[in-house]
Amino acid sequence: MARLLTVLLNWRTPEMTCRAIDAAAAALSGLDAELVVVDNDSGDGSEEALRAHIEGTDLPIPARVVQSGRNGGFGAGNNVGIRAGRADGVRPDYVQILNSDAFPAPDALRRLHDHLEAHPEVGFAGSFIHGEDGTPHETAFRFPSILSEIEGAARTGPVTRLLARHRVPLGLPDATRRVDWLAGASMMMRMDVLEQIGLFDEGFFLYFEETDLCLRAARAGYTVDYIRDSHVAHIGSVSTGMKGWSDVPTYWFDSRWRYFAKAHGRGYAVAATLGHVLGGAIWRLRVLLTGKPRVDPPGFLRRLLSHDLAAARAARPRDQTIDLVPVREVQT
Repeated sequence: MARLLTVLLNWRTPEMTCRAIDAAAAALSGLDAELVVVDNDSGDGSEEALRAHIEGTDLPIPARVVQSGRNGGFGAGNNVGIRAGRADGVRPDYVQILNSDAFPAPDALRRLHDHLEAHPEVGFAGSFIHGEDGTPHETAFRFPSILSEIEGAARTGPVTRLLARHRVPLGLPDATRRVDWLAGASMMMRMDVLEQIGLFDEGFFLYFEETDLCLRAARAGYTVDYIRDSHVAHIGSVSTGMKGWSDVPTYWFDSRWRYFAKAHGRGYAVAATLGHVLGGAIWRLRVLLTGKPRVDPPGFLRRLLSHDLAAARAARPRDQTIDLVPVREVQT
């Protein structure tokens, strides 16, 4: 049986994370698995609450808490857990990342494990994500492009039909299928691939880090699969508050620019921004003609242009992809 390490990242949601610990441990029962919970420098008593929960709960697998020491974002926090490794010192064959507000069904993680075991060409495998009420979430995607920026910002039927093959969301697949990238709420990754391409690029604080990682895996010759029968309930945006955004945070603009510039070059990134502005202008014309409610926060396009023009003139961002070097001095 393959060896597995599951990383669960917490930032100021200790009660939710304790629920996720229990669900993950139950789903990992019977597998050669360990669970490492990373507190991403919450500073609110989370670390102590998580340790107390693990020590006071009869979990079916070994589990422990590590402290990141800084809140470097989603990718950096998961990197801490991956590099900390298993407490028994054994190299895992697979690493599973799981959100603190994600609750796998009893067989969900075994199904990811079994799929990777049966398909050595697959680098990453991700679950079917749904709300606690069963509502499916869109988590299977194409890689973003200039044309997808136009389509996504235009939000208009004729444009979407014209650019359907470039639309980023793949809808809701009804069967296991190959995709470009997956949301990281529940994704199992082959350790051989991580050793080849590196871990998450810590230049992304939040958003686009999974996209970047999956693109690097694809360029190394590995595929990414969406596993329809691996079910994980997910609340979504508990730590980030994204559902209640009245404005888009700067780190989203930073991550979007970083992805396009890193993946395709600065000129392509500029063209992608202009494509988004074109699509946004189409949408705003539609709003003007039909009276539809505005969707983007006020001044969004202006902020996007201002941010990306400044980024285009700045020095090229340093690649902060982290090599897979085990770290044993992390506090445990």
